[in-house]
This record gives sequence, C-alpha cells and structure tokens, in this order.
Amino acid sequence: MQLRFDPRAGKYTVIYDAEDRPDPDQLKKVHLTFESCSESTACVQAKLNYFNSEQNLLTRWFTQEYSMWFELLLPGIMRLDIPIPLGGTSNHFKTSVLKELNAWDPYNVTEDADLGIRLYKAGHKTAIVDSRTWEEANSRFGNWIRQRSRWIKGYMQTWLVHMRNPIQLWKDIGAKGFFGFQVMVLATPVIPLLNPVYWLMVLLWFGWKFDFIPQLFPGIIYYLAALELFVANFFFVYSNIAGVYWVINDMEKKSQPYISHRLVKYALLTPFYWIMMSISAYKAAWQLITKPFYWEKTTHGLDQSDEPHGSTAMPYEKTKSEQANL
Repeated sequence: MQLRFDPRAGKYTVIYDAEDRPDPDQLKKVHLTFESCSESTACVQAKLNYFNSEQNLLTRWFTQEYSMWFELLLPGIMRLDIPIPLGGTSNHFKTSVLKELNAWDPYNVTEDADLGIRLYKAGHKTAIVDSRTWEEANSRFGNWIRQRSRWIKGYMQTWLVHMRNPIQLWKDIGAKGFFGFQVMVLATPVIPLLNPVYWLMVLLWFGWKFDFIPQLFPGIIYYLAALELFVANFFFVYSNIAGVYWVINDMEKKSQPYISHRLVKYALLTPFYWIMMSISAYKAAWQLITKPFYWEKTTHGLDQSDEPHGSTAMPYEKTKSEQANL
C-alpha cells in the first residue's frame, strides 16, 4: 500500500494527534531548524509531554517516562547518530523524502518507529527541536495496557521486518547503526519480557534459597548480576527523576509551570510501572502471533482538569491520519 500525496502538497508535511497542544511557535522553530541543519535532515521531532500529569498515579509515571525519553535519551541518541524510532506525533518531514520512502507502513501498528528506522537506512537524519507538544496522558489501566501493547507489538514488527536479512542491514547502516538498532528496537520489547523471569528468580532465591538459581549465576556473574540489580535499577529510577527536573527547570524559565515538583517522589514507585510494561509486553507477544495487524484502540478525552494547560497553544482539530502541509 502506498500513501497518496496531494500534488499541491507543500515542502513539509506535519503530523499531529487530534488532542495535541503544540507550543505556538513550534512550526517557526521547526522551519528554522530545517534551514540550519544539513540537507540530509529529513525529519524534525518535537519533544512530547503531558498536560494532565497530575491526574492520577498512572499519568505521573507516564510523564516521568516521557520526560526522560524526550529530554535526555533521544537528544543523546541523536548525538550518537544511531537509528531513532520516531514518536507518534509532532513529526515534521520533508515531503519529498516521504514520497521517496512511500511514507508509513500501513501494516505496522507502531508505524512512526518503523519510519524512523527507514529514514536512517536511507541516509537521512532526524533532529529534535527545542519545542514541546502537550498530549493527554493515558489515565486508565486497561486503556494504557491496550496502548502500550500496541506500541510494543509495533517494535517487534519493526525488528522482525528489518532483521529479515541481518547481513544486508549491517551493510546498509554499519556496525554502529546495527548495534544501535538492537538497543533501541529489540531491547524495548525484550527487557519487559525478561523482567518477570528475573523478578521470580530473586523472589525464589531470597525467599526459599532454591538451589538451581546459583547454578545460573556462577562466580563473577553472580556479583555482576547483583550489581545490576541495585545500581542499574537505581539509575533507571534516577533518570526518570532527572528528566522531570529537566522539564520543570525549563518550564520555570518560560513561566509555564505545567509540571510540578510533586511528581518527583512518585519515581520511587517506578518498579510498579515496570510490572505494567511487562504485562503489555506479554500481551503484545501473544498478539504478534494471533493478531499481528490488529490495532488496539485507545480512548482519549479522559482528562479531568477544569482548566487545560497549554491553552495558549495552537488548537488542532485534524485526526492523526490527516496531514498539515506547509
């Protein structure tokens, strides 16, 4: 299936979700970013965050995750020059490049992540602009599981598609790109799939001292695993805290206190959020086998705030499938 473009389409194509509230000057910043970047830059991704961050515990966790991802992780990945899976909204493309790549894969349920990889394979670069788009964080457990399982299933699809010929992929994107692809795309579903296995082993060892567990971690491996258990998990939680502080500091400079310091303490409960991710990952793995192209629907409009944050942002009424051409 090939996306049909209007022959009158402009130089750039912009994708927003219907409920998005982008910064009012975002399109100007994106245009200046395209003008200042190299010709190989084909996509500019805005930072995403949530205007209903304090609605409940789930929206707080979601805000912490996105703050870390878009404020710390993705800018670092961009500097490393490895494949960047795109977010689902606020993507600004050169229309000519979208035509060249046949745009989005209609059979991939996380189509933006797949497109980010294909942009990299074709030699194009993605930049991140210092502008935010405020979205509605998913505030209900079942709704969140449906959304996250679809995302993870799409990452699985993306990895399987691009790894059909690993040798060719290595030739296309080089060693750095190949290993970066594994870290960004493969690790996203694999880590939450493996986490329950290791949690169970920790429980069995400290609770009942099962003899087979030390045999799985002989010698130095045991101490390295113990180090990972305490140090690595600390840094995972710390990165969420750092991401939130990064956003809060920037918002205070702009006199836009959309995110409160009150969110920071909830990072201590992040392991419960990881359990939800594992539930979603196992559901995604099952659906990959039984319903690979099924699109889990996500209910929006659940924000309970009386006064919408970011009310000064540009209103958008278009659905995601519609295009805004500059």
